Amino acid sequence: MSFLPLLITLGKYIAGEFDNREQALAEPAWYVHLRMWQRPVNLFTEDSIALFAEQANIINLDRPYRQRILRLMPGNDSNTTWQIQYYMPKNPSALSGAGRNPALLKTLTIEQLDLLPGCILTVTQQELAANNYKFVATQPTETRCCFNYLGNTVQVSLGFEATAEEFYSHDKGIDSETGKATWGAILGPYRYTKREEYSLDSAER
Repeated sequence: MSFLPLLITLGKYIAGEFDNREQALAEPAWYVHLRMWQRPVNLFTEDSIALFAEQANIINLDRPYRQRILRLMPGNDSNTTWQIQYYMPKNPSALSGAGRNPALLKTLTIEQLDLLPGCILTVTQQELAANNYKFVATQPTETRCCFNYLGNTVQVSLGFEATAEEFYSHDKGIDSETGKATWGAILGPYRYTKREEYSLDSAER
């Protein structure tokens, strides 16, 4: 399909290498210094833009975690402009390190992913200036994002804000019994700055 300009802009904003160095230095008791990669991948090309994401503690870059696929696509009704659907690799360890080594993603196929039905975001945007936007992605209140990891059921709350230079992650782990956040952006978002841009063309779209 011919991709809509704003969907391409959203993809460009969130594709890249990021870290939260300034935040971690200012508030080391509350925010770990993380690096995050969001690399375009050649999946769902008929109607979507897909990104592989993972992150790592800056002192353990050889042990990245939270491997996932984000599928950016038009909304399914007139009230939703854009949606982001999450997928989990069936074998996350096989893709460990693909943020720094994108060659690991070349053979990735849709069949190697599990759809996470409740892990979906709706996206809105506001124009800050001419051709300069802020995108806000939130999880619908009626959804519950859960997946199985190492034999355990994990629940997370997802969300982010993105501009051309920054990515604020609101992702949190949730205790399914109490509903309280247990890790992640408990005191506010992780504030990432883009350090390197990744071209959407790198996915050989």
